[in-house]
Amino acid sequence: MLRKRVVWGVIVSLFLGAGAVAKVEANERYFTYTYEPETMPQGVTEFEQWVTLRTQRDDKVGQENFNKWEFREEWEYGVTDNYTASLYLNTTAESFRNPSTQADTSSFSFDGVSLENRYMVWNPTEHPVGLALYFEPRFSGNEAELEEKIILGQRAGSWKWAFNVVHATEWNNNLHDSEGELEFDFGLTRPVTQHLSMGFEARNHNELPEQKSWEHTAFFVGPVFTFTQERWWATFTVLPQLFGRNFHGDPDGERNLVLDEQERVNARLILGVSF
Repeated sequence: MLRKRVVWGVIVSLFLGAGAVAKVEANERYFTYTYEPETMPQGVTEFEQWVTLRTQRDDKVGQENFNKWEFREEWEYGVTDNYTASLYLNTTAESFRNPSTQADTSSFSFDGVSLENRYMVWNPTEHPVGLALYFEPRFSGNEAELEEKIILGQRAGSWKWAFNVVHATEWNNNLHDSEGELEFDFGLTRPVTQHLSMGFEARNHNELPEQKSWEHTAFFVGPVFTFTQERWWATFTVLPQLFGRNFHGDPDGERNLVLDEQERVNARLILGVSF
């Protein structure tokens, strides 16, 4: 119980402590898992700090009290009004207890460098639907990943929505083994005050080992909050897993959740500052 309080305390502290950022104009994001088609204006630089918590797996797979923290430091630059490039540094901290041995395991790892490329094909202010294409390679020693997205989005009155189709291929074990991922992300939000917007995000995540079979599918839905100021912005999403299914056996003993490779709850906070 104490560890859970500490975990959520860190998230809340990061969210509330964002006001210490120096005065700049911000280019806010309204979702943390779903990308929007808009790109950065040419010549504008932004720093974003990502903090993702993936928590609560099943003790049947030997991972009781599971917590995985993923950190990303992003430097984003508007190369042109239609093309944005970003450099990421990725790290992970993971901890859990093996219920059969009562042994605690914790680790911290550097997960490599990513280079995000985002090109806006259709500006949503000029077309019925905005469209952007996304391409992100990541390299980390004996691992590599390539992620692609089709990003759609638009405003409808005070509402803002976005939808992503995501495909990724990850190579590990010195690039000998590969695993595919297919994901569908959707977000919908609207302002409720001058500085606060509220809505929800939904994710459907699918694993495809060796790109040959469908290992599992998991659905996550939860609220998203965006707080904006002239100086900075912060967006926070909490996504509990509502349904999941393993298609090859039942390693976690759960018929309606996936708790061996996915978690009961995902949460992500992004803080952004423009220069």
